[in-house]
Amino acid sequence: MLLRLALAGVLGAAVGLERELREREAGLRTHLLVSLGACLFTLAGAYGFRDFFVSSGALVRTDPTRIAAQVVSGIGFLGAGAIIRQGLSVRGLTTAATLWVVAAIGLASGAGYYVAAALTTGIALLSLGPLRIAAYRVVRRYRAEDGRLLVALPTGTSPGGLIDERAGLRIRSLEIAQEADRRQVELDVEVPAGQSPPDVVARLADVEHVLEVRWNEE
Repeated sequence: MLLRLALAGVLGAAVGLERELREREAGLRTHLLVSLGACLFTLAGAYGFRDFFVSSGALVRTDPTRIAAQVVSGIGFLGAGAIIRQGLSVRGLTTAATLWVVAAIGLASGAGYYVAAALTTGIALLSLGPLRIAAYRVVRRYRAEDGRLLVALPTGTSPGGLIDERAGLRIRSLEIAQEADRRQVELDVEVPAGQSPPDVVARLADVEHVLEVRWNEE
């Protein structure tokens, strides 16, 4: 049991460390605890009630996977807490998926499938690291880049000039707020292939009356 619990904790922590380094909502401790808890649920379902059934003196048919099966559905509530909606974008889906995966790793460790648990951890780390970088380099060549432009204008200045200067940008949403002596304009945009966010920021910075321009990736 100690071996299975320790393995579940180490493998869960390995996945959580990657999330921790990327400053995601659920980090090392969360992933470690999810994997450890899933492992303990599996052990409890398989061995925790053995003495109870033996001492009863009657033949009782039991399913050792009943408790562990609830982990699969129960982890969804924890994963949902890692998903955050910001405007039109959704963050935390990958972190929610890693929580689901480490729960499976914990289940496999508790059931004694050490090789499967270790291989799954390795594949998960590969997909979160090298595969993510490779996919980003390939996809960015063919897909528009999403982001948010934050532009500061003097009070009373129309944002129409910004829209005229978008040069092919696709504006998905536009929000205007008044802050003291400034008018803050937030634009959710898609930068087409062939253009880069720094070029867009530099172009908008040259527009008359623009006080400040910032780019935030979604």
